[in-house]
Amino acid sequence: MTHGQILCGTATVPDLDAALTDYRDTLGLSVVESGTIPADLATSWAAPASTGARYAILQPQSGSRAFIRLVEQPLPPAFVPTTTYGWAAFEITVQDVFGWPAKLAGSGFDIVGAPKEIPGLPYFVAMQMLGRGREMVYLNEVRSNTPTSDLPPAQSPVDRLFIVILACAERPAVLDWYAQRLHLDIGADYTIPYTMISKAFGLPDDHLSTITMAQKGRMPIVEIDGYPEAATVRPCDTGSLVPGNAMVTLAAEDLDALDLDWIAPPVARAGALYAGRRAATVRGLAGELLELVEI
Repeated sequence: MTHGQILCGTATVPDLDAALTDYRDTLGLSVVESGTIPADLATSWAAPASTGARYAILQPQSGSRAFIRLVEQPLPPAFVPTTTYGWAAFEITVQDVFGWPAKLAGSGFDIVGAPKEIPGLPYFVAMQMLGRGREMVYLNEVRSNTPTSDLPPAQSPVDRLFIVILACAERPAVLDWYAQRLHLDIGADYTIPYTMISKAFGLPDDHLSTITMAQKGRMPIVEIDGYPEAATVRPCDTGSLVPGNAMVTLAAEDLDALDLDWIAPPVARAGALYAGRRAATVRGLAGELLELVEI
């Protein structure tokens, strides 16, 4: 593990058993831990209402330490994906992305963006889908590294979570926060027609959005997307995790060396994700929950 490496993406789902049929049986991820959320862990997320919620942690067949954690909680009816600030999507590297729409038929995943090659971007082919908790998941077939980053080709049909996407209003301030507070490197800006954002806000297909990658060396980590003024704060019941893509867990070299306001002090935690290491959670400028595990 290296500083900044993505260790886990946490999503909330209204029916854990149903969601497991999607992530375990359809995507082929393995359940490596399950149970109920302890009170002190829920408190460290500023989500005391999650105490006792059922959860499961899944790992790709490749054995990569990049987990998906599903936490069961009701889905607020007002939640519309890709219209609010915070974690917008988890991007997972896969094999044969063009074969996945047929494999997903009959599952709880709703394809919102079919696989397509993008002219001028020969490095990958991606598709987008929503899970039962309205969490956004990108499946991405990596074909080569980009000029500025190394992209991991999948070692199993569905492999590691390798990019997380953050939606924000004040993109320069968010970039500075990730650089100064988390000691990440900031890549170049790209202003492009971003189909998922334009569709969500009813904007013309040629509407331009600006995105920037926060990375460590050549390892991509957080894609930071500037959202239109019509974006809002995500609806959330008091004391609960936000719906959809709820939290991201990254590796950190030294928690004490980071200038961050922890929700609760770092504490060593057991289990497949934490492995006895210290962990703590902070809230970022876009309202996102970011959990850090000390390596």
